[in-house]
Amino acid sequence: MFRPLRLLAGSALALCLAVPALAAQMALTGAGSTFDYPLFSRIFYAYSQQHPSVSVNYQSIGSGGGIEQFSKKTVDFGASDVPMDAKELARAGFPVIQVPVALGGEGIAYNLPGVKKGLKLTPDLLAGIFLGKVTKWNDPALVALNPGVKLPAMPITVVHRSDGSGTTYIFSDYLSAVSPTWAAKVGRGKSISWPAASSVGGKGNEGVAGLVEQTPGAIGYVELAYLLSNDMSYAKLKNKAGNFVFPTLQTVAAAAASKPQISATDFSIVDAAGADSYPISGYSWALLPVKPANAAHAAALKALFDWTVTKGQANAASIGYVPLPANVQATAIKDISAMQD
Repeated sequence: MFRPLRLLAGSALALCLAVPALAAQMALTGAGSTFDYPLFSRIFYAYSQQHPSVSVNYQSIGSGGGIEQFSKKTVDFGASDVPMDAKELARAGFPVIQVPVALGGEGIAYNLPGVKKGLKLTPDLLAGIFLGKVTKWNDPALVALNPGVKLPAMPITVVHRSDGSGTTYIFSDYLSAVSPTWAAKVGRGKSISWPAASSVGGKGNEGVAGLVEQTPGAIGYVELAYLLSNDMSYAKLKNKAGNFVFPTLQTVAAAAASKPQISATDFSIVDAAGADSYPISGYSWALLPVKPANAAHAAALKALFDWTVTKGQANAASIGYVPLPANVQATAIKDISAMQD
C-alpha cells in the first residue's frame, strides 16, 4: 500500500515510480520543484497503477535545477514554482509550454520550545525578521502581538533555501508586495541575497523543514504539504483584510479565487484580497516542450500531464494541496494540446 512520505533533510530526492522491468515500456524523466514533490509522488504513483506500461522518474532538485535540466534537454519535463521568464526561454532555445499543475501555500514554520502552532505574525514583523531587524523572539512587537504566549529570550535563526527555488520566488514576491524596504533592498527571485546575519540555508523544502526542526529558535518558509507531513508548528499570518489565517486548503483556495485567470506571465496570487485568503499562496508549473526531443515519449508525456491536471488532482487535498480550479484545468488542457506528437 502506498503511504505518504515523511520529507525531511536527508530524504531521498529521487521519485522513481515504476512497474516491474518486464512490464515497463516507456520511462519518462523529470526534474525540478521540491514544492511539487509530495503531490507528484502521489499522482505519478496513481498514474502508474492505471498505466503500467509507463514509469516516471522525478528528481526533486529545486526549480532552478529543474529549469536547467529541462533547458539542456536531459529530462522530458521540468517543474518550477515560477514560470520560466523571457531570458530563460531564450536560453532554452526551443518552444515551451508552461502549465499549472499544483496549487499550495507556504507556511511560516518555527521551532520555539513551549510555543505551539498559531503564533501570530504581521507582514511587517515577518519582513523585519527576514531583513535581520527583528533578532530576538521576545522582541516587544512580537510579545505585544501574542499576549499570553511565553516567548523565549533566544535569538532568531532565519532559515531559507540554499538552492535556486520557486518557493523562494513566491516568498520573496510576497515580502516585496508587503514591505517597501524588502522590495528596495532585496526584491524577488529564485535566488536572493539574504540580509539577516543569522541566515542559514537548506536544500529543498525538506532541507528547510529539517533545519527548522533541528534548530531551536529557527524560523523558515515551508510548503504546506511538508508542514503537515512533519507535524511542524507554523504561524497565523495577518492577511490583506487584516485577519490572521493559517495556510489551509480553504485559505489557499480563497487566495486563488481572487484571481481566477492566470498565465505564465501573470501568475502571482500573493497578498490576495479577501477575508479568508492566505497571503503566501501560489501555483507551480510543469515545463513541457512543444516538440519533445524524444518523439517516442511525446504521446506518453501529453497523456501523463492531461491526467495530472484533471483526474490526478483528486489526489491533492489529502496531502495538503488545493485541486486546480476548473477554469485553470481547462486552460491547462488547452495548452497541453499544443504539444506535438
